[in-house]
Formats: sequence, C-alpha cells, structure tokens
Amino acid sequence: MAAALAVVAGALLLAWPALLNGYPLVFSDTGGFLHQTLGPLMLWDKPWVYGPLLHAFHWRATLWLPLAGQALLVSAMLWLVQRVLRGAPGHAGAATPGAHLAVCVVAATLTTAPFTVALLMPDVLTAPMVLALGLLGFARERLSGREAAWLVLVATLGIAAHLSHVPIGLALALLPLLALRVRGALLAGLPLVLGVALVVGTNAVGHGRAALSPHGATFLLARLQADGPAARVIQARCPDAGWYLCAFADRLPMDANDFLWEADSPVNRAPDGTPRFLGGAMLSPEAGVIVGETLRAEPIAVARAVLHNTVMQLLTAGIGDTLGPENLAAALHPRIAEGFPARETAAFEASLQMRGELRAAVAPLALLHALVLLATLPVLLAAGWRTWRAGDAVRVGLLAAVLVGVVGNAAATGGLSGVFPRYQARIAWLLPVVALLLLLLPQRPAGREAGA
Repeated sequence: MAAALAVVAGALLLAWPALLNGYPLVFSDTGGFLHQTLGPLMLWDKPWVYGPLLHAFHWRATLWLPLAGQALLVSAMLWLVQRVLRGAPGHAGAATPGAHLAVCVVAATLTTAPFTVALLMPDVLTAPMVLALGLLGFARERLSGREAAWLVLVATLGIAAHLSHVPIGLALALLPLLALRVRGALLAGLPLVLGVALVVGTNAVGHGRAALSPHGATFLLARLQADGPAARVIQARCPDAGWYLCAFADRLPMDANDFLWEADSPVNRAPDGTPRFLGGAMLSPEAGVIVGETLRAEPIAVARAVLHNTVMQLLTAGIGDTLGPENLAAALHPRIAEGFPARETAAFEASLQMRGELRAAVAPLALLHALVLLATLPVLLAAGWRTWRAGDAVRVGLLAAVLVGVVGNAAATGGLSGVFPRYQARIAWLLPVVALLLLLLPQRPAGREAGA
C-alpha cells in the first residue's frame, strides 16, 4: 500500500504542468491522434497506436484520464528502476516511498520530465521504453515474471507508438550483445518484434499495405531536400525525370516542416493552384524514387547532414515549442467539441495554454533545465566511473541503455526528421535522474533476486 501511494504521489508531482494549466498539455498532433478513433480515421503519417491508447482511457469523457495514465506509467517505471538498482526486495537498500518521492521531486522540479508527462503525445513513451528495454536486457534476474511481462508490454507499445522509436528499440535490443548477454538481447528484442508486427498489421488493415511506414519516404524527402542533397538531385534531373516535383524545382530547398504541412507547399498544392488532399501520401511513391536517387548520387552529403542534425538535436532540448496555442483551434478544438461533453471543451478553452499564457508562466524554467543538463555531465561521468568500478553489470547496462537511447533519439528525430526542442526534451531528463540514482544509491549485492 505504501508503495502504491508513493507511485500515485509521484504521478501527481510529474503532472504538475497540467494542474497549473488547468488542462492536459496538448499539441496540434494530439487532434490527429484523437481523430484516429473519434473519426475513426487512419492518418497517413501516424501509426494507429497512440490514438487507440488515448481512447482506452478517455472513453469520450475527459482527457484527464489519459493524462493520469501517463503520469502513473512514468512514476511506476521510476519506482521499478530504483528497486532494481538498489537490489532485491527485502534488502536494507530496497526502494522506499521516501526515496521514490525524492526522485520524482528532482525529475519534476529540475528537468523537462513533467512537460513530457503532461503532454498528450506519444513522446511520453520514449523514456519508459528506453528504461524497459534496458531492464529487460540487463536486469532480468532482478525482475519477477509479472514485472518482466509489464516491461515487455510497455516497450512494445512504446516502439509501436512512434516510428522514431523503432531504430532506438533496435539499438537497445542489440546492446546486450556487447556484454555477451544473449538472453538479454533476445528478451529486449521481443518488444521490437511485437511492436513492428503491431504497426505492420494495423497498416495492412488500414492502408492496405503491410509496411512499417507506407508513406515514410515523404518525410525522408522533406528532410533531404531541406538539407540540400535531394533539392540538387531534383534540379539536376528535371525536367527530363518527369517528376511531379520538377514543377517546383526552383522553390527548393525549403524548410522541411513547411514542405510537409504548409497549405501552399509543393506537397499540398498542385502547380495550377489546386489543393491536394493527402498530398504527402500521394507523393510517397515519387518520394521513394527521389530518396533512392539522392542516396546514390550524394551519399557523403547525406551522411554529413544526418550527423550534423543529430548533433544539433543533442544540443536542442527544451519546453518552449509545446506550450502555446498555435494551430490548436483548427487541429484540436473540433475534435474535443465533437467527441467530448461541453464541459471538456470549456475547460480546454479556459486553459492557460489556449489563452496563450502558459509559455510566459513557465519561461524561467527553460534556463534552469539547461543548467541542470550542463551540470549533469560531470555527475554522469562520476556516476559512470563509480558504477564501472563497482562491477555491477545491471547498473552499467542501464546507464549504457540510457546513453544509447539519448543519442539514438537524436539520430532518429533530428537526424532523419527535424531538429525540435520537444524531441530531445522527451528523453534528456533521464540523464540527471539516472545519474543521481547511480551516484547516490548504495551499492547492494544482488543476492537471491525476485523471479530468478
């Protein structure tokens, strides 16, 4: 009971931005995820996973219920990580409610964690997925059977909920092999297989294509033309190539986000000015051809751009791009109005975010978060050195998983899509939290582990 109450209290701490806002934090894409079940509609650019997860909690009643689920998930994961790092239950150093609340206070006050937890987006699953795969790969002997099954479920849904999670999951599934932990690699690989199967299966039903990303080539093209290589290929091959984009060669390169979503972009408006409904999906066959041509013609330029964007994403983590009302009136308001009681619409409209006041209310935290991340670097080095010298394979493995997750996240988002603060903020908070756990928690022998 004490543990359960501590997890609930930790969830409340991690959800404080929503309490301040008067409503869960939302993003323009939140409307699309709601539309996946309220429509229902299979969106061309999103897996059909996070939307059904939202519906499993809100049931057209209120979006506070999915928020509660997200906060409880993250709090429960932090409890389990602490228990595993401290050793088996019953040891003097086992997880305690006080220690768990201390971890949640640090995460809630000094990091970007609460702004990811309080945001109704699949970003909330990134950090739990990384922690789950790290524990499955390196700490199976310290987990009970039910805990291992829960971690498999969390990691499976996390991998399936956002396509950027797939390469991260692959890297974390292979990581235990470096420590010759074949069983750990197989166990960590199970959610990857299940997650990919879930995405491919839903795409086969909804889009008629058994593919991981039926229209993913459009996103790659958006990134490659913005960086220059694809724009140069289009300009060099047109008009002889006969591509649809030849008519827009003189407008390229352009910002990747504008290319994908602006109403008058080449994707969404034909040369004669006619709007193109689902233009990104319509362009994907040609986009695949152009991406292939670009990789063959300018592999070094592509690699250089991906590396540059990955580094920039590593250095870009913050809360500013998820706090305003931009595009919410068009993308989200209709979904809430059509799918929920009137009181829900009123609460959404009255929130600080919708009134344009939330960003200013929390602006001072941006500098604090940056300073904490900077101060984390020496702490992380000290924690890593202490953990390595202690020879605790579980702690070393979990630290490695977090580092791989952070770098992999930057590569999968900034490197292949675009550099945005929220992409790295969704996982950067793990660095100070895990560093402090590794540095401050006493080293305990594993002894006879639960579920061994």
